Amino acid sequence: MRLEPKVMALLVYLAERAGQVITREELERQLWAGVVVSYDSLTGAVQKLRRAFGDDPRDPRIIETISKTGYRLIAGVRSLAPDQEPPLARKLTAILYADVARYSALTGADEEGTHRRLSTCLDLLTQAIDRHDGRVVHYAGDAILADFATATDAIACAAAVQRTLAAHNDELPPSSRVQFRIGINLGEVIVDRDDIYGDGVNIAARLESLAEPGGICISQAARAAVGNKLPFAYRDIGPQKVKNIHRPVSAFHVVVDGKAPLRIPRVSIRSGALFASALALLMATAVILWMVSTRESGQSDAGVAQPDSDRPTIAVLPFQTLSGEAEQDYFSDGITNDIITDLSKFSNLLVIASNSVFVYKGRAVNVQTVARELDVRYVLEGSVRKADRSVRINAQLIDARTNHHVWADRFDFELDDIFRVQDEITSTVVTSLNVALSQDEKDRAAIRHTSVVEAYDLFLRGRTYLRGTRKAHVQARKLFDQAIELDPGFAAAHAEKSFTYFSSFIMPMSRDRRVIEASLRAAERAVELDDTLPLAQARLAWALFAARRHAEAIAAGRRAVALGPSDAEAHAQLGNVLNWTGDAMEGRRYIERAMRLNPNYPYYYLFYLGHSHYLLKDSDRAIELMQRVVTRAPYFLPVRRHLAVLYTEAGRLEEAKAQTAEVLRIFPGASIEDERARCFYRWTPDLMQRFFAGLRESGMPEGVAGKEPISM
Repeated sequence: MRLEPKVMALLVYLAERAGQVITREELERQLWAGVVVSYDSLTGAVQKLRRAFGDDPRDPRIIETISKTGYRLIAGVRSLAPDQEPPLARKLTAILYADVARYSALTGADEEGTHRRLSTCLDLLTQAIDRHDGRVVHYAGDAILADFATATDAIACAAAVQRTLAAHNDELPPSSRVQFRIGINLGEVIVDRDDIYGDGVNIAARLESLAEPGGICISQAARAAVGNKLPFAYRDIGPQKVKNIHRPVSAFHVVVDGKAPLRIPRVSIRSGALFASALALLMATAVILWMVSTRESGQSDAGVAQPDSDRPTIAVLPFQTLSGEAEQDYFSDGITNDIITDLSKFSNLLVIASNSVFVYKGRAVNVQTVARELDVRYVLEGSVRKADRSVRINAQLIDARTNHHVWADRFDFELDDIFRVQDEITSTVVTSLNVALSQDEKDRAAIRHTSVVEAYDLFLRGRTYLRGTRKAHVQARKLFDQAIELDPGFAAAHAEKSFTYFSSFIMPMSRDRRVIEASLRAAERAVELDDTLPLAQARLAWALFAARRHAEAIAAGRRAVALGPSDAEAHAQLGNVLNWTGDAMEGRRYIERAMRLNPNYPYYYLFYLGHSHYLLKDSDRAIELMQRVVTRAPYFLPVRRHLAVLYTEAGRLEEAKAQTAEVLRIFPGASIEDERARCFYRWTPDLMQRFFAGLRESGMPEGVAGKEPISM
């Protein structure tokens, strides 16, 4: 298995002292070599080690927690003889194999067009895998292999992919459609050099060949594991004899939206009794395998993982829209985001970020499963029905450890009272969880951004356009401006307007530095209006950072974290600013904390963390993290620039040049001069020299002065 360096060091230190109680102080001294770290640093490392071994802290087999003291390794430790090879690593996993139907015929008819359409489809497939907590193992031409922790995630991902691709293909003539067959198996695989091998993989590939174009075929083991967790039906197609697998493979077609290919099982009447017996045996075996895998991974429907501290931990699931109008989703999403933001202000409550909970939007979920996946004890869920100016909100707080309701209520009100109701929900949650508040938190708890409901509505609409394209950001800015026109004192609208300018420069969309001045003005106005708003302080930190006012940027970033102790974005942004301004070690700690607060973190958190490792000269880890970013966000240029430098330093010049070539393709006219405009390092000339020397060697041109700016 692959462990982070610090987690591996923890394992080695405990293993060398197996059976001994090691104090927290000794472990922190050994692992961090005198560097002052937060309480969560060691706790987080222990949690990662437990997850790697599937160790349940309530019934430990590997690491025992000694209350108020430290930890002890209770597993047996065996040393290998010098000439003895270690056993190959294995794991039980859900394997997804997808391949394009009729690919040779498609390329024969239109090679370039097919390749372009394939690239688009692979991007959609990759994004879906990432959203469902999967991992792309490798690509092979028109095929993709991925693995997932659970069969439920794999099948949900496959269904989402086929729906998305079906909608995408509707715009194309039948002869040009790129359709995937998908096979899914739950089985044991060999893990070697980040790849997976064995019968488990082979069966998934054979199941793919049994699927129809646009269809999904799964194994008996996957079917037994998923049970009734997903809103799909499954059509049994019986045991199938497939190439190079010595035994028949029992298979099922997944029926999504009432559609699945009909295939008659190839079983004769004479062999029916034998088939029924074999099928029963296979089902029993699959169930046993699934139960073992669940137990070994530390997961069970009876409980959830322990939190990383004594603070209550909570996830707010996306409130459902019950109005029947999809265009009303922005309103329900806005209420969810506001409740998360309000709860994030309390230092004695750990709240999961919106990015992580919104992956469950529109999915039939089990509260205990969500709690286990996000490592929380409590889950708040609800629904919103809006008709004209009348609103009904149903909300319920559930203790996932017992699956009992802590609190539930219904609110019927007029739209003008939306903020009062949100405050009441937040206050009730905090009271129900016995969260201790400081006087400052009590004073800030009921502060609202605006009292103008129409401005609030425009603000929510504007946020839906913060998607990363220049056109979308311009639309977002127009909506924020309209909100500000209705309420000039709306601090959050000024803060988000600042971000539209900042992102247009940094991503890059613009070469015009006036956007930084505009970003700074809007952020300063937001803070002037409400200096207790975490969002305003976070956006000010970004704008100051872009203006190279580094000390002020760090101060604003720290203020944002202090005001929003569970605000993942504030932590990640401060970590990023600290990276660029000279403290990559502290920056990394804030970024890792952001990843705990936002387990389904966006791709740029990986870039921030990879940047920390680049600055700390841990190049192998930096390359690994940044390669993952490229898979998830191929048009995110900062990662390609840094990969070019890292590859150059590693002597992988061809790969470095390929990254720079992509930068020049995506952003024509990019140059060393352009990079200087976006290079925010505060410290030594050596670092600047290192970065730009790597870019030059990778083929980045110097550029010339006087380029025409791109519009704001």
